[in-house]
Amino acid sequence: MSIYDLKVKTRGGEEFDLSSLKGKVSLVVNTATGCGFTPQYEAIENLYEKYHDKGFEVLDFPCDQFGHQAPGSNDEIHEFCTAKYKTQFDQFAKIDVNGENESPVFTALKEQQPEETVVGMKNKISMKAIKKISTTCTKKGDIVWNFTKFLVDKDGNAVKRYDPTFNPSEIEKDLIELL
Repeated sequence: MSIYDLKVKTRGGEEFDLSSLKGKVSLVVNTATGCGFTPQYEAIENLYEKYHDKGFEVLDFPCDQFGHQAPGSNDEIHEFCTAKYKTQFDQFAKIDVNGENESPVFTALKEQQPEETVVGMKNKISMKAIKKISTTCTKKGDIVWNFTKFLVDKDGNAVKRYDPTFNPSEIEKDLIELL
């Protein structure tokens, strides 16, 4: 299933049909404003500014499942990101990426790019330590932590999955190939 077959909620609670993104390349990220990886917003915004006019979108899904690091409301999260990191892309409503209430978007992404395909995760001591403390990562393929990134092609299919420690600026080469 393509994620472009699904609908999500905007940060204001309206329904957003992801099919409106067909023909565009997207980076889907589960984020948190109080995480050690939060400074990645800067690199994500840089990619957005550089490639948005060429058909690139950022789908930012705040998630509070990992260490309660996204405690604010949807609007508070958006205000933080625009003030601190000057983000121009919008955030969607806060979601779960694992468990019984997980977003269908993340179910599809995890099916398309399972755990064994993750770029940057192999043999990293920090990711092994994070996985041990991740209480919502209960089954193979689950999202391990905030700032797991999926690169999605123009048809809505995840083609790469990057671990939270992977620097978003290093996604540029893969992004250019898809554009």
